[in-house]
Amino acid sequence: MPDALLTDTAVSLLGMDAVRAGTRADAVEGVVPGVVVEPASGDATGAVLEWASREKLRILVRGSGTKLGWGPAPRQIDILISTVRLNSVVAHRYGDLTATIQAGARLCDVNRALAQHRQWIPLDPPSADRATIGGIVATNDSGPRRHRYGAPRDLIIGVEFARADGRQAKGGGIVVKNVAGYDLPRLLTGSFGSLGVIVTATFKLYPLTAASRTLVVEPSDPSDLGALAVKLAASNLTPTALEFATHPLRLIIRFESIEASVAQQSDTASRLIAEHGCSARALSDSAEEEFWHSHASLGGEDAGALLKVSVLPTELAATLILIERLAGNQGYTAAGRAGAGVFLLRLVGAVESQKRVIDGLRDALQVGRGSAVLVKSSPELRAHADVWGPIGDGLAVMKAVKQQFDPAGILSP
Repeated sequence: MPDALLTDTAVSLLGMDAVRAGTRADAVEGVVPGVVVEPASGDATGAVLEWASREKLRILVRGSGTKLGWGPAPRQIDILISTVRLNSVVAHRYGDLTATIQAGARLCDVNRALAQHRQWIPLDPPSADRATIGGIVATNDSGPRRHRYGAPRDLIIGVEFARADGRQAKGGGIVVKNVAGYDLPRLLTGSFGSLGVIVTATFKLYPLTAASRTLVVEPSDPSDLGALAVKLAASNLTPTALEFATHPLRLIIRFESIEASVAQQSDTASRLIAEHGCSARALSDSAEEEFWHSHASLGGEDAGALLKVSVLPTELAATLILIERLAGNQGYTAAGRAGAGVFLLRLVGAVESQKRVIDGLRDALQVGRGSAVLVKSSPELRAHADVWGPIGDGLAVMKAVKQQFDPAGILSP
């Protein structure tokens, strides 16, 4: 369909102020959308999808754009749905510790509103100051506090979304029964917008903590780091974060609670660390916040290729040793969840060298026990390295679910 006709039809559905022609500034991996629409409700979103389904138009959804470069490059974008007008906290049931939020609301703005009742959604993905609720859910993106609170999939309890055919659907939350037998909130979490367009999400909340302290340890090698991480994770301590980073190699433990608990747990952790033959540097107040801001920025750089690696926590040390061997003289950095075995790996250097590391890492990881997903890279590397890597027997199930929710294949092309 010609772009002018796309724009005219979209205007007839949403009005002139919610529609504009796509420009180079809207391009995703070099693909310019035909039209950009900004629906302000679930019904308006459904109307766009019903039209797209009828005309077989390809749709991509954008929040603030922090993760649009993740995954394969789109082949075609007829309609870019921006959630910028879906930006409200619909309901804050502070007595029940739940909140329903529209998909385009930024996490930082949501938590600022929830803080009026000393509550928050304890998610801290990279670019948390810009990331939207819909984007976080669609990618299941998380940060250091995943160790204590889990990923978005563990916190979401309800969802409202527009199906590919434009029909509205709800699942979880205050809705008693999920449709079609699916746990819809968890199904849509991490689906990259391929099953429907999220309109609202309902989360369970947690009280804000009163005190915080971070311990930084510099182990001698990855084996030492892995052993200490397993030891701390198996203890009776309840850190909110158990992280690691390379260059320099370090293990990072954060405690957040009331002051007495933070002090007690930090002291206990320091003793366990000393028994292991290491020492810990304690951070608090502004020095602690500056440290975590720097740690969060490790995955936000643009240079090289960025992979999301998942392994068993007990195999983290062996994986880091393997990466060091595969990378050789090529530069790399890794940082992430030592307690969960999930981390971001950035590779720099020649494309051939990056591909060698990716191939070697994937060969060593067994399907079902680990993965290395290419989330950001140059077009040259994408042409020679599959984004997802080996999937295993789950591919048939994924295709069946996609067929049921989006039989025409119009979403996330």
